[in-house]
Amino acid sequence: MAKIQIYTPDYCGYCTRAVRLLTHKGVAFEQIDASNNWELRDWLVEKTGRMTLPQIFVDGVRIGDCDEIHALDRAGKLDALLGIAAA
Repeated sequence: MAKIQIYTPDYCGYCTRAVRLLTHKGVAFEQIDASNNWELRDWLVEKTGRMTLPQIFVDGVRIGDCDEIHALDRAGKLDALLGIAAA
């Protein structure tokens, strides 16, 4: 199974939407609180080139933010990235 990590702060509507999608998919994921953790935020900017949250990684590879994972889901590509077997 894929290792899924989502970096979020407190009180983020986009993060809530992304977490809700992952939960709906039934996959195990690690939610990492990036609130007030400036070292972690700096690392995320360095790794992703973006300052926005959430940032979602699968097996260490960034797959996107909230809008991007929803777009992947609409395109039918998210399940394969998350390691969900096709029905």
